[in-house]
Amino acid sequence: MFTGIVAAVGRVTEVQPLPGGSEAGVRLRIAAGALDLSDVRIGDSIAVQGACMTVVARTDDSFEVEVSRESLNRTSGLAEKGEVNLEKSLRVGDYLGGHLVSGHVDGQGEVLRFSPVGESHELLLHAPKPLARYLAYKGSITVNGVSLTVNSIDDGAEGCDFSINLIPHTVAATTLKHLKPGDRVNLEVDTIARYVERMLGGSHSIAVTG
Repeated sequence: MFTGIVAAVGRVTEVQPLPGGSEAGVRLRIAAGALDLSDVRIGDSIAVQGACMTVVARTDDSFEVEVSRESLNRTSGLAEKGEVNLEKSLRVGDYLGGHLVSGHVDGQGEVLRFSPVGESHELLLHAPKPLARYLAYKGSITVNGVSLTVNSIDDGAEGCDFSINLIPHTVAATTLKHLKPGDRVNLEVDTIARYVERMLGGSHSIAVTG
């Protein structure tokens, strides 16, 4: 489990195809930036752009993960070099600063607008129909691994458009600063919303990856 509070911005420095041809995934080497790896062991989990990944190798300042083709198909930002949001998994007694995040990406959204509003930024996103039902005004949503609050929702036939207000710190401390219209982002809906639907007898389901 994670909190959606990004601990550091790292960088994918190498992308190596795994054996198996076009259906195989990739192995990533990630420079950890300010993320402390001193307590990270092989097999530990680190969220990379919101997707839970297993550490398969590490040095003092970098680590490697293997990403399956299924994960690549369902996420964005894990197939090329560039900056990524990083967060180590929760441990018992850790401070929960965001909301409970599983690191299992539910689907991709699309950036419609990212623009300054006063001292902050407004991020307007489109969520596909299978995810739209789980979004609520003032509810939680994870975007590229960042725990955020939904400020408004506009439902439509193909899903919903929803807005988020980003304070200057969030923009500066995450990869969200690079977003532009048309970009794809990794979305994870609130875990509680999924359980509520299940308990109320909902029959809808969403495929997840992590």
